[in-house]
Amino acid sequence: MSVELRRLGPVGQEKPAVLAEGVTYRLDALTGDIDGGFLAAGGIETVRAALAAGELPVWEGAEAERIGAPIARPAAVLCIGQNYAAHAAESGAEPPAVPILFHKHPNTVVGPFDEVEIPPGAQKVDWEVELGVVIGAEAAYLPDEQAALEVIAGYVTSHDLSERDYQLAESGGQWSKGKNSRGFNPVGPGLIPADAVDPQALRLWSRVNGEPRQDSTTADMIFSVAQIIHHLSQYMVLSPGDLVNTGTPQGVALSGRFPYLQSGDVAEVGIEHLGAQRTRFIPARTAASEGTAR
Repeated sequence: MSVELRRLGPVGQEKPAVLAEGVTYRLDALTGDIDGGFLAAGGIETVRAALAAGELPVWEGAEAERIGAPIARPAAVLCIGQNYAAHAAESGAEPPAVPILFHKHPNTVVGPFDEVEIPPGAQKVDWEVELGVVIGAEAAYLPDEQAALEVIAGYVTSHDLSERDYQLAESGGQWSKGKNSRGFNPVGPGLIPADAVDPQALRLWSRVNGEPRQDSTTADMIFSVAQIIHHLSQYMVLSPGDLVNTGTPQGVALSGRFPYLQSGDVAEVGIEHLGAQRTRFIPARTAASEGTAR
């Protein structure tokens, strides 16, 4: 049975759920949330067993609930840069010889349909659809790529939003300033178990205000998912619940072919079998705009 783990409800009050055969079921009786501890304890198999036994209650009215990010409180959001050759080229860079790593703050993770702020004065906010990998078991010094695949709990649609001036002109040599503004990583709608996905055979796409932007497949990755996870494990301990963004294909505003995002724009991103997102951009909340300026 195909399953999709979700978290539904208001921001900060999300409850765990599973979507199976078009029906949403509550997971409250199995876990308080979909987090690293749940995944590491074999939570996905527990959910499948409970579904097969008919033990889960239907979530009546689930379609009216907000959809949150399908993973709660990742300890780390790790990102791979320039992992598609054509994107590296449109960025003016040579394809990397080893995976390029940067970090996003975990508090950038928001729901797949939440509004996202344009930072005050920002002129170069860019879209980047990415395959997200969710770690399901602690991993360090993995011996090979097969071992890397075995620590993956599942996959998500992830949107690595970027502010390019912050990333490049004001970076000080690192990219993270351009990656960490409020809400700069919409995730979801669902977490799809790893055994139901071929990570190197997925179409991924993006649109802005209904106009096509990116359209590629994960077969074009320079470094595969298995290579990325194996590589990262040589330098750090990956923890259950961690999110790894695996790079974006060509077709972003940084290429010079498209305008950057502005307040009022709507970006849609999606990945085959994993689901689509819709993000509307709004002006940033500031002390002055909220009437609390001093």
